[in-house]
Amino acid sequence: MAKQIVERLIDDIDGGEAHETVAFGLDGSTYEIDLHETKAEALRKALAPFIVKARPVRAARGGRGRRAAGAGARVSREKSSQIRQWAKAHGLPVSERGRIAASVVEKYEAAH
Repeated sequence: MAKQIVERLIDDIDGGEAHETVAFGLDGSTYEIDLHETKAEALRKALAPFIVKARPVRAARGGRGRRAAGAGARVSREKSSQIRQWAKAHGLPVSERGRIAASVVEKYEAAH
């Protein structure tokens, strides 16, 4: 027995035939919409004056996902420097470079 599966795109605006899925982002959210080629072109044309003036943003890396702020989260270079100075002044072991142990960061946060 043979089977044929056909996937058809439906235009999200008017319910007619769509030719492509267009992805775009606005205000930190990413969207996808299935559009007929003429509507896809109209969307691109409408956004073009803004895109040429905009700055590109690197895509978020995949993988484990985002970690919540707090212990284990990355800290800025300036804050890392402050934590290292504080740790040394309080006799805690801390390297000159690289990751600061979560226990040291937790103690710093508790003291401040």
